[in-house]
Amino acid sequence: MDLHTIRQLLKTKSIYDIPLRVTFYARVSSESDEQLNSLSNQIAYYENKIKQISCWTFVPGYIDEGISGISTKKREDFNRMLDDAAQGMFDLILTKEISRFARNTLDSIQFTRQLLGCGVGVFFQNDNINTLDSDSEFRLVVMAGVAQGELRKLSERTKLGFAQSIK
Repeated sequence: MDLHTIRQLLKTKSIYDIPLRVTFYARVSSESDEQLNSLSNQIAYYENKIKQISCWTFVPGYIDEGISGISTKKREDFNRMLDDAAQGMFDLILTKEISRFARNTLDSIQFTRQLLGCGVGVFFQNDNINTLDSDSEFRLVVMAGVAQGELRKLSERTKLGFAQSIK
């Protein structure tokens, strides 16, 4: 189904009522037990959620483990997901939140636009942003800016903690 058709259907239907091929993207930034547990919970949640929607077709997800969201260079599954989107393998990507997808505002916009160019939307569940909605880009810019700011704060706190430890 093409992007124009999906957007037309979204005027009268919920995303959950449109027949789509749906996958997910999950990522954690460290390999700590807590983070890996979070990753396995994300995977189980999205696999179950997609399979429960009767008009959706499940497409296996993309998972990056122990990889920072600052850059996409080392995120092998993220890059494979972009390639598969260009090949038309799915219509929608579910992900937990913008910070799981990208911590950089420009990357968030660039990659969601790239995916839309392939006819693929991204639904950031916790942020309630679906890039298939025509008004989503403004909300995405605001929320991606917040995610980038959080990363900067975390980095500053970490540096301060290391400096205090050295003293």
